[in-house]
Amino acid sequence: MKGILKIVSRSLLLLVFCMSGCSDFEEINTKPDAFTSDEVSAKYFLTGLQIELYAPNRFPYWRAQLIHADRFAGQFTFGFNGCWWTDGLAYDYNVGYTDAAYDWISGYLGKFSTYQNFVRPGGELENDKFYAIGLIMKGLYYQMYTDTFGMVPYSEASNPDIITPKFDTQVEIYQGVITQLDEAMDIIGDATVTGDGLELLAENDLFFNGDLQKWKKLANTLKLRMALRAQGASGADFASSAISEALQNPLLSMAEDNALMEKDTEIDQFGNAAYGDVWHNFGGLGSKWKVGKTLVDYLRDNNDPRLPHYAEPIIGGDVTFTRPTEGNGVALFDKYVEFILGELDNAGVEYTQSGSGDEITISVAEGTYYVGQPTRLNGDIYPHVKYELFSAPADWVVNPKNSGAPIAPEVVMTAAEGNFLQAEAAVKGLGSGDAQALYQEGIRQSMLQWNVDEGAISEFLTNEPMAQLDGSMEENIEKIAIQRWLAAYTDGFEAWAIVRDTGYPAELANGVSDYDIYAAGTLNGEYPQRMRYGNIEYNTNGANLEAAVQVQGPDEQGTELWWSAGN
Repeated sequence: MKGILKIVSRSLLLLVFCMSGCSDFEEINTKPDAFTSDEVSAKYFLTGLQIELYAPNRFPYWRAQLIHADRFAGQFTFGFNGCWWTDGLAYDYNVGYTDAAYDWISGYLGKFSTYQNFVRPGGELENDKFYAIGLIMKGLYYQMYTDTFGMVPYSEASNPDIITPKFDTQVEIYQGVITQLDEAMDIIGDATVTGDGLELLAENDLFFNGDLQKWKKLANTLKLRMALRAQGASGADFASSAISEALQNPLLSMAEDNALMEKDTEIDQFGNAAYGDVWHNFGGLGSKWKVGKTLVDYLRDNNDPRLPHYAEPIIGGDVTFTRPTEGNGVALFDKYVEFILGELDNAGVEYTQSGSGDEITISVAEGTYYVGQPTRLNGDIYPHVKYELFSAPADWVVNPKNSGAPIAPEVVMTAAEGNFLQAEAAVKGLGSGDAQALYQEGIRQSMLQWNVDEGAISEFLTNEPMAQLDGSMEENIEKIAIQRWLAAYTDGFEAWAIVRDTGYPAELANGVSDYDIYAAGTLNGEYPQRMRYGNIEYNTNGANLEAAVQVQGPDEQGTELWWSAGN
C-alpha cells in the first residue's frame, strides 16, 4: 500500500499547515507563496482521521486496543511463561495504561472538530458531502467512546466557547448520534461522489475509495447496531423506530460493502500501528500474546474453517513442569499441572507423560493442534503456562511491516455484521427478514473476509449445528451473538461490547471464581463493564466528571453501562 504512505504524508503536511495557519484564509490568500483554498481539499484531512481512530500510533494501539479491548473481549491473552505480564493485567486497574487509552480516544475529538469545522456549512472548505462523511465518522467515534467509558462530553464537546463541557448520558449520546446519522444519509441521498476535480474523494478514503453509497450503508448499519443495543434499555423510546427505519434501507450486506481499512506496510509504527509492530519489534517473547480459549474452542469444536486463519497450531514438543520452591505454587503444583493437561485433553492433543512429584515432562505428539489459552490466568500459575502449548495469532494478523508480507486490515464494520444484525432483529420479532438465511449469510461473509474457501464455507453451513437457528428464541440469540463476536476478531472494542450487551459468550460474561487459577483483579472476578476515566479529565474537567459519576455510578470497571445485559 505505498499509495497510503504518500496520501498520509501529504495529509499530515496539510494538517500541520492548516492547524498553524488555516484559521485565517483571508490572510493566507494574500501571500503569493501560500496555499489557496482552491489548492486545499478536505479529502487530505480524512485519511488521517481514519488512521487515528482505527490504527493510531503504537502507544495507544498497544495500551488501549491490545491490553484492554482485545483482552476484555476474551480474544487475546497474556500470561504465558515468558510474557512480561500475567493475564491479570488490566483486570487489575493500572492508571498508566488506562490514561493512555483515555488520552487517545478523548483527544481524537479535537482532530475531528478541525476537519468538521472546515467542511461544515459556511466553513472554509465547505462541502456538504464531506460534512456528511464527518457526521458518520463522528458516529463511529462516539459509539466506541461511550461504549468504552459510558457518559462522556458530547453535546458541548465541540463548542470552542465551552472549555469544560458537561458529560451527556448514554441515552442522549445514542439518540444524538442516530439523529446525525440520519442527517448524513439525507445529505448523501443518491449521490455517489463528493465533487469534481480537487473535491473528488477517491484513494484518500481508506474505507470506500470515495463511494458515497457505501458510506450511506455504513451509516445505516451503525444506526441499526446502536438501535438494537439500545432497545430495551431505560429511556430508549427511539430504538424501535430506528430499527424499523434501518431495516427498510440498504445495509452492509455483501463483500464489496465491507468497511476494512487496509494496512499500510511502510508507514512508521509511531504514525500508523499494527499488531506486528508490538509482536515483532517490541521485546521478543515478552511482548507476545496468545489467542483466547473461548474463541479457539468455539472455532475448533464446531469445525469452523476460520480457525487456521485466526490462529496458529501449537508448537508442542517436550515441556517440563517443575514444582516451585516457595510461594502458593508449591502446594498448588499438582492442581496447576492437572489444569494445563486438562486444556490439552479438551483440545484433543495427544501426548505422553513422564516423571512425577516435583517434575513432570510431557511430549506432544506430531499433529496439528489448536489450543486457546484461558483468559485472565493469575501470576501463580504463570510458570506452567508454556508458550509451546497454546496457539498464537495467525501470521496474517501479526505480520511485520516492511517485509512484503500481507497484514490483515483494520475492521471498521462489515457485511457479516450487517447480516447478523438483521438476523437478530428478525429473531426478536423486530424485523420481517428470514433469520436463518441472514444468519448464514453473516457467517459466509465473515468467512469470505478471512479468505476461507467457498467449498469449506458451504460444508460448514450445511453440516454444522452452529450454522442452524433451530432452537428457542434465546438459544438463537445466543448463536447470533457468538457469531457476531467471532466475526469481530481483531476489533476488540466491538467484541467486548457484544459480550456486555448480550451476555454471550457466557463463559466470558460470567467472570471467574477459582482464584487459585484466575486473577480476581479489582472486580473480584467479575467481568469488566467499562474503563475508568483518565486523570486528564479529573484535572481539567473534574466538576463535570464528578457530576457524571453521581448519575452513572462509581468510576470503576464494574459499573454497568446503560445498555448492558445486566441492567
